Amino acid sequence: MTAIAQTRPTVPRGTAGRRLARRSARYLFVAPALFYLLLLMFYPLAYTFNLSVFDVNAGNFLRGGAAFVGLQNYLDFISSPDFLSSLAITLIFTVGSLVFQHVIGFCFALFFNTGFPLSGLLRAIMMVVWVLPAVVSASLWRWMYAGSYGVINAFLGLFGIHTTQAWLTDPSTALPAVIISNIWIGIPFHMMLVFAGLQTIPTTLYEAAAIDGASAWRRFWSITAPLMRPVILTALLLGFVHTFKVFDIIYVMTSGGPANATNVLSIAVYKLSFEYFRLGDGAAAANVLLVIPLLLSIVYLFFRRREETSL
Repeated sequence: MTAIAQTRPTVPRGTAGRRLARRSARYLFVAPALFYLLLLMFYPLAYTFNLSVFDVNAGNFLRGGAAFVGLQNYLDFISSPDFLSSLAITLIFTVGSLVFQHVIGFCFALFFNTGFPLSGLLRAIMMVVWVLPAVVSASLWRWMYAGSYGVINAFLGLFGIHTTQAWLTDPSTALPAVIISNIWIGIPFHMMLVFAGLQTIPTTLYEAAAIDGASAWRRFWSITAPLMRPVILTALLLGFVHTFKVFDIIYVMTSGGPANATNVLSIAVYKLSFEYFRLGDGAAAANVLLVIPLLLSIVYLFFRRREETSL
């Protein structure tokens, strides 16, 4: 072994070429990820911003020559009555969905955390709801909400409530119906996040509290709630970002109708771009839709960092 090692050519360590090779190797490892981000994230963002500062429509999109308008597209969209209406509907849809998704998901997580037989199988069955394509789930709920043959009206008939209410074509019931559908879809996501957080809490804390005579309610508020606070905030933030930009569920079920009752910001962006072919305005609206949850995320990270440094 010593003789073989002595016959190998020696390369001086610490040379400029060797350091350059090591540094190049690091970048080669991250090159696929960087290429993915550049191609599928940064380029679309840059292109959308460039599109938003020009008066682009169906006529000049291909041939070019669109006039530069600066921030006028943003001002037109934000100052329009449709923006305030769509923003209000989006916030109602987001908050209404998120509150019930998280509360119900939290209850399911507490239930499954008891570790009863077949709990793992039941959790896997619940996750089927989350992994289903949104178009499939939305189509299922649209069929259930149908007036003459829908399952919901048939179920109400079992209790003597005979109705042919078309839930998705009535402006007074369309938004609550869509919110209920989105709650059903999002419950497993919150359940799994909370369940993973509950698994990290040592059982010895609960045992010690039980020995001291603390009730189940007291153990929840004194142990579970404080230790789960970071998980809860993270789940709410992720849920807000996801729900705020929901498009496919609402488009399949109502397409923003009836009478714009479910016309959330994502639907407004789609209509501007692909129905009215005002591509510059649509790009500006898409950037506004991106900025709102981004600002919320920055605020959350700021206070989260401030809280960690104060500990």
